[in-house]
This record gives sequence, structure tokens and C-alpha cells, in this order.
Amino acid sequence: MTEVAGLSHRPVLLVEALAALNPRPAGCYVDATFGRGGHAAALLATLGPAGRLLALDRDPAAARCAVERFGGDPRLVFVRATFSRLAEAVAERGWSGQVDGILLDLGVSSPQLDDPTRGFSFSQDGPLDMRMDPTAGSGAAEWLERIGEVELGRVLAEYGEERFYRRVARAIVAARRQAPVATTKQLAAIAAAAVPTREPGKHPATRTFQAIRIAVNDELRELRAALPQAVRALAPGGRLAVISFHSLEDRVVKQFMRAQALGKELPLDLPVAGAPTGMTLRLVGRAERPGAAEIAANARARSALLRVAERLA
Repeated sequence: MTEVAGLSHRPVLLVEALAALNPRPAGCYVDATFGRGGHAAALLATLGPAGRLLALDRDPAAARCAVERFGGDPRLVFVRATFSRLAEAVAERGWSGQVDGILLDLGVSSPQLDDPTRGFSFSQDGPLDMRMDPTAGSGAAEWLERIGEVELGRVLAEYGEERFYRRVARAIVAARRQAPVATTKQLAAIAAAAVPTREPGKHPATRTFQAIRIAVNDELRELRAALPQAVRALAPGGRLAVISFHSLEDRVVKQFMRAQALGKELPLDLPVAGAPTGMTLRLVGRAERPGAAEIAANARARSALLRVAERLA
């Protein structure tokens, strides 16, 4: 859900996402990652008086933003929840199987990254938190205090795709024996010292921060739980649009959409031949990336990737 920081937030792939959802004035839609309301505002602008938009986000700052920006708009209902509770939120409104479009804009928003108190970024010093919802669960500092070196290495390798995961894990565990790793600058310095080579244009702590953030927020499990719920919530012809920001997220989305589009083939040893069954989605177009102009205006958009699928009858 990355946006440009400042008063005017610029949602990533906005034109492409709206084109993918192809909203109808009287349709009902779900923005499952509200952020600061950039995509929601654009969707509402296309809806008429009978249109409806359900917005979800677990961040209390997003809840405050929803009230400030859209509190007077009866077409929008905001629910403070993770997108893995999408089915529950949709069912409470009697929309199950009737939603015309669902948007998932994954990752961290610029307001979250740019607020040092949230602990997502190594560019400014702050408490090592990294929670999407700072009122729930344990922050990254507490998580790092209790995790073992082998498990930490696995997280860095799997979620950060960090080549030097053993070095980084060993360095973090050694550092915490001396003092708790409690700030973003501490963690960034430890990771930077442990990584012997730098990727062009990337801070050496980038992969470490990504891995720990994903683990702290259980992001991939949330995504895997939400995708089938989104399919069940959609009406025939309804669209699912997902914007991802790194290969792990995109791989989950790509594999899920492809599996739902292919369906299940009958075993070759069955005496009866037949077409695949259980197909729920049709892939719509190719994956889209931001254009040069958008990347020039917002460097954080450069890794964004949009995939779209349509619900079959």
C-alpha cells in the first residue's frame, strides 16, 4: 500500500487498479488494505449514491484517517481488521458472493515507513516495532529477544531471501547478549556489518528488515488466508486485483490465481476422461508494473506488480 509521503498521498498503480476493477456506479467493492484511503477515494469517485465500499485495515492510524476523510460518506464502511477476516466482514454486510471487486494493496504504506515511531525503516532511528497494528502482539524488538539463532536464520533466508542469513543471525544473537536490540539504527548497523557485499541501490539491512517485518506481522499467512476468502466473496464477473511489492508476495498471488484458473484435472488412470473441474477464476491480462512517470514521481512504486483475475460463474 505504498504511497508518497506528505499531505497528498499517491496510491500506486491507481489508474491500472481502477481499470482492472472496472467499477459500476451501483456496485459493491472491498478495499481490503485501506492505508490512507488513496485507492478508496478513487473508487468512491466512480460510485453513485447506491454504490458501496467496505474498507479494511488493522492499523489504528488508518481507522482515524477513514473517519477524517470519509466519516460523512454513507457509502463507505470501515472495519478495523486484518484482511484475513475479509469473509467475516463481508458476511456481516450480507455481501457474500455478491462483491463486484476486491483490491489488496500489500506491503507497508509510506506514512508507516516515514514515521520513525513505527520502526519500519532504517533511514530514521526509532523503536524497533514494525507492527502493522501497534496495539496487538509483540513488536520486533521483543520478537528478536526470544527467537533462536537457527530459526532467525530461517526467517532471514525464507522471508528476506538474504544470502548471508547465517552471518546476520549470528551477529544479531551476539549483539543481544551485550544489550537488547531495541532500535532501528541498532539493527541496521548490525545487519550492515554482517553483510559483506552490498546490492546496488539497496541498503545492506533491507532484506533483514523485510524478513523480520513479515514474520512479526505474519504477512504471508494473512495473504494465503485472504485469497480464497476473496474468491468466495466475489460475484460472478467480479474482479480481484492484487498489488504486491516483493517476490514472496507475488509468488503466493501468482500461484493461487493460476491454480484457481486451471482447476483440478482428473487423474490419468481414471477410465473417464474429462475437462478440469473446480475452476473459480479467469486470469485477466498480464501482470502490470508502474510506468516510468509513476516511478519517477514515487521511487517506492518501482517494485509494484498488479495481478488481476475475474470470478467465474
